Amino acid sequence: MRQANAELSWLLSREYALKSSLKLVGDRHNLSERQRLALSRAACSDTSLKKRAANCLPLSKASAQHLIIDGFNLIITIEAALGGGPLLICRDDCIRDLSGVHGSYRSVQETEKAIRLIGEALAVLNPASVEWLLDRPISNSGRLSARIIELAREHAWPWTVEVIFNPDTTLISSDKIIVTSDSAVLDAAGRWINLNAYLIKEHLAESWLIDLRPSAAQERHDPSKVFR
Repeated sequence: MRQANAELSWLLSREYALKSSLKLVGDRHNLSERQRLALSRAACSDTSLKKRAANCLPLSKASAQHLIIDGFNLIITIEAALGGGPLLICRDDCIRDLSGVHGSYRSVQETEKAIRLIGEALAVLNPASVEWLLDRPISNSGRLSARIIELAREHAWPWTVEVIFNPDTTLISSDKIIVTSDSAVLDAAGRWINLNAYLIKEHLAESWLIDLRPSAAQERHDPSKVFR
């Protein structure tokens, strides 16, 4: 999988389309559909890698700043970690899960624990404010919003929640520090912090982590020779 990640990232770096590149690499390595999904989330082009790294701020920079959170993106990853699901350490050092919302979301046993864990970590980082964004088209987003607000009031966390139709657009245009691991948002947005990686590594160290980052040797390998 690490070699496949290096090969897919090489193709993406040369502006080959993700869909066709994923099929080419997946067929070569005889990957299952789930492995291909993991690979699509783990790979990125050299350009994306450099931009994401350049815009990623140390967590200490969140102090006294205004944060804006991609709500479902963060909560679902932490839920997966708490529930023992597989998590991917990706080429850009983000940690991503294999879950998908697909228009519907239902709170699970880990939801409240995930929100509390996020809240406790943010309290230590001490931002001036935190704005949560949730996708209105996703079912139960209103209920989740109400619970986030309830917990924020209970702990005096400086949070607000907005349930809107297209959080990605708001995240990309925001001048606040973004909290997300969404690849498309990271490629188009500005400053961000890698909060889910911090939460998992510091507070959920027993999580099922699968490191798909290519090794230095794999990154140096020229995949063009493979496809000749």
